Amino acid sequence: MVSRPLVGLTARRLAAGRVSRWQAAGTGEQQPYLDAIHRAGAHAALLAPVDGLADDERAGVAADLLTRIDALVLTGGPDLDPATYGQVAHSTVYGLDAVVDAFELELARAAHASSIPVLAICRGLQVLNVALGGSLHQHIPEDPGVAPHGTPAVDDGARLHTFDLDASSRLASAIGTTSTRGSCHHHQAVDRLAPGLRVVARAPDGIIEACELDPSTDRFFVAVQWHPEDTASTDPVQQRLFDALVVEARSSSGAGARTRA
Repeated sequence: MVSRPLVGLTARRLAAGRVSRWQAAGTGEQQPYLDAIHRAGAHAALLAPVDGLADDERAGVAADLLTRIDALVLTGGPDLDPATYGQVAHSTVYGLDAVVDAFELELARAAHASSIPVLAICRGLQVLNVALGGSLHQHIPEDPGVAPHGTPAVDDGARLHTFDLDASSRLASAIGTTSTRGSCHHHQAVDRLAPGLRVVARAPDGIIEACELDPSTDRFFVAVQWHPEDTASTDPVQQRLFDALVVEARSSSGAGARTRA
């Protein structure tokens, strides 16, 4: 049997009634993430936040989880509370969950401090940026000159955009091209970039679409604002991002890297 690394994915909390015939609240994630990880040759495990923890306990849980997985995906989802980056919420902010925010911010900081391979997607990029000291544009449709980047949390809200990538970036190396077309459905974006991150892709209107750690760190720590999982089943370029993460998971000598059957 071929060994498969274990990739942890942040999960969404589902309110009671969100899933048909479930009487209680639940935890889950959209299937395209799991499918892309499986096609890349890994197993996927959902990482769920625990309510009622003190800050030091939450930090301990995050650090412990990273010792049990071989790579981390910070997935897309609803908005991060603007209070986490010192702002008052815009009227369009939606889906706030303080427990999830606190857990994912701690997980992002712990991942940054470790050597584990990381892929952050949409909300995941925003969580990563805020965790490391950056801030967000809360509603980019209000910015002059910004094209529609899709609409989150609605059916058929995705919009395809073409992005130019920095040729020297780990992202370009991973997907094998300096230009790609990705599925977007976000109304927020990076404003102030966190220290230690560099921009490696922008949309034609200037919106930051990807960032990663300085190349001198020599690690896979890549964040994209679009949703590669949306089209990975039909677009090999987008699937290569998950493939590259799993390759790094196999070869990483950092915490959590183990061989599993």
